[in-house]
Amino acid sequence: MNLDRQSSSAAHWSQQQYEGLFLTPGSQSRFERFALVVEDDSKALIAFLVARRVEAEWELENIVVAETARRGGVGTRLLRELIAHARAGGSGIFLEVRGSNQSARALYGKLGFAETGLRKSYYSDPPEDAILCQLSLY
Repeated sequence: MNLDRQSSSAAHWSQQQYEGLFLTPGSQSRFERFALVVEDDSKALIAFLVARRVEAEWELENIVVAETARRGGVGTRLLRELIAHARAGGSGIFLEVRGSNQSARALYGKLGFAETGLRKSYYSDPPEDAILCQLSLY
């Protein structure tokens, strides 16, 4: 949560939402979660990614890279791992990104995501539209 709070573009989940990542769903395993973390040499958390599969599609729910680790390829590496994992049993990956987050939008575009739509006033604090992006895995 500390890393999440340090990033203005993170999804800013509650503690309960983060703890829920580690709970085992009941017999209704319609959803599958995929989480990756990156630590530096001192074992400090510098990045993480969380995605979930719903049927044949994956949703990138949250990705955060510490300010000190940005522009070093960590975000690219996390997304490439998600893409490789999703290819094994998925048709695509979708996500929402703040319209003002130009660096994330450039990264998604570099990895083949297409901007497919807009959700007006999707984000709060500060209020902002979301750009919808999708990557087809076929």
